[in-house]
Amino acid sequence: MRVAAIQSNYIPWKGYFDIINDVDLFIFHDDLQYTKQDWRNRNKIYTMHGALSWLTVPCGINTDRMICEVILNNNSKWAQKHWNVIRQAYYKAPYYNKYKSFFEYVYLECKWEYLSELNQFLIKHIATEFLGIRTEFSDSRCFFSSGKKSEKLLSLLVSAGCNEYLSGPAARAYLDEPAFQASGIRVVWKDYSGYPEYQQMWQPFESNVSIIDLLMNVGEEAPYYIWGWRG
Repeated sequence: MRVAAIQSNYIPWKGYFDIINDVDLFIFHDDLQYTKQDWRNRNKIYTMHGALSWLTVPCGINTDRMICEVILNNNSKWAQKHWNVIRQAYYKAPYYNKYKSFFEYVYLECKWEYLSELNQFLIKHIATEFLGIRTEFSDSRCFFSSGKKSEKLLSLLVSAGCNEYLSGPAARAYLDEPAFQASGIRVVWKDYSGYPEYQQMWQPFESNVSIIDLLMNVGEEAPYYIWGWRG
């Protein structure tokens, strides 16, 4: 079984969904240390001014907690602000009306207690309902794991019955590949290069933005620009 285990990110870029589509089981690895100024609680969109804008979910300054323990402040009006920025950036996009009601539901109707809950809901819905991905989802807290960093990840994957692990290239800095091989797990490194450009509302083309940008601009053709182009 091919598995990926990654921390949940806030409205992540297309590469995140590329990995999800490539595996049999995707595990949200949220019982890990929360890190500030990272993708856990923020991402970028292209604004109506032709510039990149950060959307950041306020999570406080406490770093002594795991991602799954980060509680959101529902009195900060961040959700309304995020929807306003998204709406202003994409209301003229070709597929804005196709996704408008979903994002209004997320930002205007729901109250999110935990960052992990928000991230996982967005990722799972976008993956299954908008991109047609049929990968199984789970949470790392559903499996046994112990140790730190590479050791913790390895024990999680063994518990999940993994025999092939798909990882982003950043993990090369800490992943103990020989230990994985000794446990019968083959490591495959994801290549994020080569994604084709699509028609964005602004120039120059920017690839490293939230999946929202791809959806709003190409609609149901989004899977082609993530994995379909490989043939």
